Amino acid sequence: MVEKGMAFKLIFISGGVISGLGKGVTAAALGSLLKDHNYKVSCMKCDMYLNIDAGTMNPIEHGEVFVTADGVETDQDLGHYERFLNETLGGSNYVTRGQLYKDILKKERELAYDGKCVEDLFEIPKEFERKIYAVYEKTKCDILIVELGGTVGEYQGAFIYEAVRKLKLKFPKNIVLIHVGYLPAPSFLGELKSKPLQASVIELFRLGLQPDFIVCRGEKPIDDKRMCKISDATGVPFECIIDNPDIESIYDLPLYFKDQNFDIKVLEKLHLAPHQKAKPIFWLEYKLLRGKSHHGRKVRIGIVGKYQKTGNYMLADSYICVVESIKHACAKLCAKAEIVWVDAQSLEDGQIHKELENLDGIIVPQGWGSRGSEGKLKAIEYARTNKISYLGLCFGMQHLVIEFARNVCGLKDANSKEVDPKTKHPVVHIMPNQKELLKNHQYGGTIRLGQWPCKVKDGTLLYNLYSSYTNYPSKVLGAKGPDLVYERHRHRYEFNNNYKKVLEENGLVVCGTSPNGKIVEAVELKRDLHPFFLGVQFHPEYQSRPMEPHPLFVGFVKSCLG
Repeated sequence: MVEKGMAFKLIFISGGVISGLGKGVTAAALGSLLKDHNYKVSCMKCDMYLNIDAGTMNPIEHGEVFVTADGVETDQDLGHYERFLNETLGGSNYVTRGQLYKDILKKERELAYDGKCVEDLFEIPKEFERKIYAVYEKTKCDILIVELGGTVGEYQGAFIYEAVRKLKLKFPKNIVLIHVGYLPAPSFLGELKSKPLQASVIELFRLGLQPDFIVCRGEKPIDDKRMCKISDATGVPFECIIDNPDIESIYDLPLYFKDQNFDIKVLEKLHLAPHQKAKPIFWLEYKLLRGKSHHGRKVRIGIVGKYQKTGNYMLADSYICVVESIKHACAKLCAKAEIVWVDAQSLEDGQIHKELENLDGIIVPQGWGSRGSEGKLKAIEYARTNKISYLGLCFGMQHLVIEFARNVCGLKDANSKEVDPKTKHPVVHIMPNQKELLKNHQYGGTIRLGQWPCKVKDGTLLYNLYSSYTNYPSKVLGAKGPDLVYERHRHRYEFNNNYKKVLEENGLVVCGTSPNGKIVEAVELKRDLHPFFLGVQFHPEYQSRPMEPHPLFVGFVKSCLG
């Protein structure tokens, strides 16, 4: 830890009233603006749960799990950070309360506290500070933005906020606190209400914290009258009340903030000089691209998943990287996507034609377990037999293999050992090194994670897609050219090579493997059998960026338009 001084600037972002406000997008958008001033910016997420990481949580409970290049399962906000900053972050940019307790208890067992009574009130703030300095040591950033998960007032975050208080007292000129609060607009009233936000700021007061800025999240823009109310009630200057209403695209937010001089005001609070052109060119370019897409062709893409439906509601956050990747590709192609959410379980009840008709493309994304498996297989069969463009991601690739084995190769009982441990034809089986881990109930952080190389077969659809990517070699994809690409993984099961011969004899093409050829990373159908029928074991959606859309998604959307 740096006790005598702080060589970098810190921005903490807290939230109030409700969770899921968009603190992560706020952090990422502000970070991209500050980066445009030629400062090196990094972002960090602190989640308040006791889980060590996000890997063991159901996406319905927590949203999509984002995997870093160095193999850590993190909160989805790290995906926003990477997309807005256009940089690759690591596992150190993500911390949970569980990690803090784990590290403290490990030290206690090692007598690192010299026999003292270990108190979370004192040690949690110290450990959190160490995590912050560790990110600085790794990134050498000028500005670090730390997003605090959850909402202020929850008991889980009390000791984290204590760390913020202590740091702010120690380095008052180096630290800014931004509070993001929700302003509801009940339809029966017809106006924004500021009292819930004011109450959330009072919770900060109780923790000894005064926000420097308040970001007002709501369905509608805030007016001067309510900004004055909030300023009077909280002591935050009027000019430091920032509007953040619902807008057409999250990628418009940097420009929306820029119009309010949010970045300039933050730099002033941090005692840093602005160094910027009139407008951030990166976001202007992307806005122009999206503007063109409004006049282009529309494409209907069905996402067949099992984590988006909760009761009567659909949660797009369960597959947020997939959705964003589609948007990136559409912007590049001047097209507009309509996302059609298809619950995999509903397809098992015979609604196949009703659910999938009039789709231009189908994506089966990641998943685990048997629930909804048969519905996904029906969707894949429908895409194959009706020549609808198909992209399978991880679980979606494995199910492509299962469907092809059953309905083309005649292996009627074909399945994944994960879905049916007793299947006679395990065309997808567990990776050898995973058997002992499962036997010992070692689930968290033990699967094949992070960025791995994939050798791409020349002459295949996959090869052509990577070859057509004009930005090669790309720092985002970590590519060495179309022959060898680096993609991120998150899986425990794999293609069973014992069935490779029979599948290839019937028209399946193994188009990507690990460099030693032992792990099948991608499969596709021969072009004379289907125009676009591709499955990849990896997650290209983790590496797509607004101005560098992933070539597989660009190719998929282009095929849907074709």
